This record gives sequence, C-alpha cells and structure tokens, in this order.
Amino acid sequence: MFKQAIVKTPCANMVNGITKAGLGQPDYQLALQQHQQYIEALQQCGLEVTVLPADEKFPDSCFVEDPAMITQHGVIITHPGADSRKGETKAIEQALLNQGLDIQRIKAPGTLDGGDVMMVEKHFYIGLSDRTNQQGAKQLIEILEQQGMSGVAVEMNGLLHLKTGLSYLENNVLLASEELIGHPAFESFKVLPVPAEESYAANCIWVNDKVITPLGFPKTQAMIEQAGYQTITVNVSEFQKLDGGLSCLSLRF
Repeated sequence: MFKQAIVKTPCANMVNGITKAGLGQPDYQLALQQHQQYIEALQQCGLEVTVLPADEKFPDSCFVEDPAMITQHGVIITHPGADSRKGETKAIEQALLNQGLDIQRIKAPGTLDGGDVMMVEKHFYIGLSDRTNQQGAKQLIEILEQQGMSGVAVEMNGLLHLKTGLSYLENNVLLASEELIGHPAFESFKVLPVPAEESYAANCIWVNDKVITPLGFPKTQAMIEQAGYQTITVNVSEFQKLDGGLSCLSLRF
C-alpha cells in the first residue's frame, strides 16, 4: 500500500515542454487546476502529498516520475534521456533526501526515464526507448539485484515510454495498449486490452485498491470497473498535450 506521493507544481514554461502529441499548446491556468484535482485524487486514495515548487528552468519538471524511482529499498536517481531534462534530478534528489531514503544513481552513458520502468512486486520491467538505453537498463538491473530484486529489459517500438502503453493494476492484471498486447514479456498476465482509439488511457495508476483513470475514455474506464476496480477519473488534457500521463505526475511510495 502507498502512503505518500511527491508532485511538482507545473511551471508557466510548461507550454514549451517536449511533445510530439500534436494537440496544441497547453493552457497553463487549466493545467494548474487539473494538477490540483490530481493531487486531490491521490489524497482520496489515502496518500499524504508533498508538493514541490514550480521550476521555470525545466518546462517538463512537473513529470516527476522520470528523474527518480522509488523501490522498497530506497531511491534511484535516473539519468533522463532528454538533454533538457537532465537537470531535473537535483530538486527531486533533495526532496527525497528529506525523506531519509537511501539513494543510488544511474550514470552516463546510461540513460533511464522512470516512465520506462514498471514495478510488479519485486520484479521490474524496463522499456528500451529513445529515453532509456541498454546501459541505463543494465545499471538499474544491477542495483535491483544488489537489493534482492530483479529486472528485465523490454524491447518495444512506437511508444514514448513503457508506461505510455502499460499499467500494472495489481493482482496479476495488466492494462495494455495494442502496441504491447501479445508481447512475450507479458504473456503471464491477465491483460485488459485498451481500445486503439483510447490508447492514451493505457496509462492509469493503481493506488490502494483504487484506479485513477484519465477523463474522457469511457470504454477503458468501464473495462477496469468490470474487472472489479473502483475508479477515480481526473482530467489531464493539458498534460496529454505534452505526452504526459497520470503516472508521470507523481512519485508514489
């Protein structure tokens, strides 16, 4: 069960964030409202939420999942694959130092984005993408193995991050977009297939027996509910414009 989450207030410069979505420029004021609703959804799931201040130097810095990951044994500060995001790790590391957690780091030439890492109990799936390379995955696996856990690199195509197309909903249930349905790495799971026209909704988050889903994807929401989960919907349209999903916006631990 999760007890805490860390989020970071979007900065006004988010309108210049990295994106290939082609959905137009985010509305900053609306993004702030949606971010607050996201925080309230996490609180509704029983989490204490730490809100870090906005940082105008880093347009994408509200996506706190990428510069760090938290396991049951400590923190791994990543080495983000996009040059404009590498400096985001400092503020996240400081916030996590305040939690008193053990910290390890991914080092160049390895690159790793937290959005490429999906945790299933003590095993981690690491998507190889434009942001996460073989060296980064190898370093992460070595750290995990030192901590008594395990990891495996997953080849994939056409997705920004592994969790763009996958969400683990506990109880061996996996929500998956069509790009990853049938992938041999995930054949042991019960897969809930996300309709192609709702592919954005493949990124949901399980938080203490509830599943937070993006607003506006009714088929996926209904499928999750039919699988026995209670859902909470949050409108994250302005973050979708930056290729960001629900999981990207928080570190949960």
